[in-house]
Amino acid sequence: MKFTWFHLMPYRFLPDDFKRKYRSVWVDIPRDLYDPRVGHKLYNEYLDELEFADKMGFDGLGVNEHHQNGYGLMPSPNIMAGALARRTKNANLVVLGNSIALYNPPIRVAEEFAMLDVLSGGRLVAGFPLGTSMDTVFCYGEVPATLREKYREAHDLIVRAWTEPKPFAFNGRFTKLRYVNLWPRPLQQPHPPIWVPGGGSVETWDFCAEHGYQYSFLSYFGYKAAKKVADGYWEAMARWGRDFNPYSLGFAQVVAVAETDNQAERDYAAHMDYFYNRCLHVHIGFVDAPGYRSPASIRASLVGQINKQGRWLREGLTWKDFVEQGYIIAGSPRTVRDGLREAIKSLRCGHLMLLFQIGSMPPELVRKSTEMFAREVMPHLRDMWPGYEDRWWPKRLPADEMAVPGSTYADPSNLMADENKATPRANEASK
Repeated sequence: MKFTWFHLMPYRFLPDDFKRKYRSVWVDIPRDLYDPRVGHKLYNEYLDELEFADKMGFDGLGVNEHHQNGYGLMPSPNIMAGALARRTKNANLVVLGNSIALYNPPIRVAEEFAMLDVLSGGRLVAGFPLGTSMDTVFCYGEVPATLREKYREAHDLIVRAWTEPKPFAFNGRFTKLRYVNLWPRPLQQPHPPIWVPGGGSVETWDFCAEHGYQYSFLSYFGYKAAKKVADGYWEAMARWGRDFNPYSLGFAQVVAVAETDNQAERDYAAHMDYFYNRCLHVHIGFVDAPGYRSPASIRASLVGQINKQGRWLREGLTWKDFVEQGYIIAGSPRTVRDGLREAIKSLRCGHLMLLFQIGSMPPELVRKSTEMFAREVMPHLRDMWPGYEDRWWPKRLPADEMAVPGSTYADPSNLMADENKATPRANEASK
């Protein structure tokens, strides 16, 4: 098993009356609810948490892209990954990801991901999400009916830019470039592993199966509700004649660990309520713009989440409901081990993206849950899928080839040597 410590970076201080007073945490959330001074502290707090996860032995550090919302404060996950590339050394950087259809031109994604891959020594996982309806249609003004076509074209351009050895022209419907000549190129060859995050779209299953990419199902409704989506994905893999390698499927799960089940409720219940009733308080009208997804995909993902009155079924759920329905796996280390083992087997997934910082959770509780998981849960689940090769994981530089941040000028003599080397070139140029 591979475990990625996944961060949403929410705004932790939305008002108590947020759900009653405001219609959505996404798209039209009032700007005056955001305090940049608080945001400064939160970004650094959240990066500290990710760096701590690296020290605790997690396999990956996960970040993602969202816009105009209080649920996830990362319009550019690449900035966060760049900071982590210098401050971590063990975990891979799982960027889930860049919404490639929103970039004009998409070659920008190829360049920035190549930079991250080189900077990190080959630790990058490149996520290619289509993007939510809120982000793509309502925040960035994309036409929903052509969004998936634009996504496929962006994908083709990025992969060609990474892999073709010579400059080429690209003449697509949405992007036309006379010269595509990527500098720098990725360290991993032919390119970093590609993961495609999704929310249950049938078309995304087929896209992953077609190209051999990993499918990452990002849902906060838990593994029990995810079973139907996972079954659909494996059916798509069968149609395409792909093997049932569990590492080709990833899943996001909310997790909280404490000394006992009762202590977990005392520690985390208020923060779970904040997450599900403020961070996920999204106006129904923003969730699926007409044309954004096919009817089959809407049936596969939304049916069972919304009642006849058009309200989310999760509204009004208690801590006990969240636990029993599998939204969260929380409790003592033994309880969490047993719950995750059931989830992993049920979904047949080899990658877990685990959310430890939930809603308003302060750093001391995040650290507690993270450390208890790393010491008392994670080692017991490592052997879940023996005999399978993880073909969707970075191939990083050997340890003895990895650059050490700060080492170049740790010895002043190195600085003098570099200056002496540079001086003749500078003198020659001045002539």
